[in-house]
Amino acid sequence: MNAEEILIISKTKEMIDKIKTVCSNFGLGNASSEYKIITEVFLYKFLNDKFIYEVKKVNKNLAKIKETRDIEKALYQMKEEEYKLLLFELGADTAKLKADHLISNLFSHKNDDNFYKLFDKTLVDIANFNIDIFSVQTGGGEKIRLFDELSPYITETNKKSKFCRAIIDKLVEFSFEKLFKQKYDAFAIIFEHLIKDYNKDFGKYAEYYTPNSIARIIARILVKDDEKIKNVTVYDPAAGTGTLVLSLAHQIGEENCTIYTQDISQKSNEFLRLNLILNNLVHSLGNIVHGNTLTEPAHYNEKKTRLAQFNYIVSNPPFKTDFSDDRDTLADDKLKDRFFSGVPKVPANKKESMSIYLMFIQHIIYSLIDKKRKSCNSGSNWIFNCTIRNRKENKGKTN
Repeated sequence: MNAEEILIISKTKEMIDKIKTVCSNFGLGNASSEYKIITEVFLYKFLNDKFIYEVKKVNKNLAKIKETRDIEKALYQMKEEEYKLLLFELGADTAKLKADHLISNLFSHKNDDNFYKLFDKTLVDIANFNIDIFSVQTGGGEKIRLFDELSPYITETNKKSKFCRAIIDKLVEFSFEKLFKQKYDAFAIIFEHLIKDYNKDFGKYAEYYTPNSIARIIARILVKDDEKIKNVTVYDPAAGTGTLVLSLAHQIGEENCTIYTQDISQKSNEFLRLNLILNNLVHSLGNIVHGNTLTEPAHYNEKKTRLAQFNYIVSNPPFKTDFSDDRDTLADDKLKDRFFSGVPKVPANKKESMSIYLMFIQHIIYSLIDKKRKSCNSGSNWIFNCTIRNRKENKGKTN
């Protein structure tokens, strides 16, 4: 990593820390809402700067303009039909923004009365404008949009606009433009810094996080550096923040694979969505599902006759989540093909110690295309890695 890359990463981390400081100054430090504010504000900044970066690539007149503020001015002055054409020419991995969605517009109005209403309205409008592509879904098929109103997290009405102004002030200090020339390595470092304060108790509520260093090793076990792979599927039934699937997708080539995931944690799914957007995997967002994989698996084959099967499966299953209430449901005879080795008993004293990872391993084997590979990371102390030659030969064995 060269000096310029290190500088870009350093400045990005600094911006993240400044946003965290704003949250702390307004009494939201360590609040349950802090992670949501941090990730959504960061994502808004990322999408804003990515939009400016991409419009210069598709419009030769904008490409001639050096200063960002002048590009934004030109966007405001565009005729409606010309602007619509510009949005049409953008790739699917770039969020479409109206001129009044830009951070510069909010900054110019930051001293308006009730500024927080404009701030919230802008975020929600961006989310609705891009909901067809930039959203994940619940197990029931409901779309979860990019942004929600953020000012409601500030209790006192007279502080809402002050909070939103403080956020906007931090966002105009730095541009992501040079960051878009970077690859997965840079974004992996930034992502780990972004979420580091929100994974201190990982595992207790199914929010497991696999360090990027471990994820890289697993990816290279499954796919050699010189291996050429195309049009494959990658799946994680307990995806968390997505470190494992992202690392494997990068090893395969983001353009050569499609990611499918499910996770019971709402917070983890929001982190995962951000991770996919940062790493040019927007085409997989529609396959990201928030829900209980064991009781309500979301991914089926085209005919809906059985659960979908995937080329590669990586996972770090939850170990401390209490699934005891689901035990009888999982033991139903209708599920015996998926849970072919049986369902573990619920411990008498510590329900959260139920060997639920055995259920995930069976689900993984059932969801794997025969004669392909899978890797399952059980945590920080060991890696479970094996090759399945034929799933039927392994029935009755959990290895």
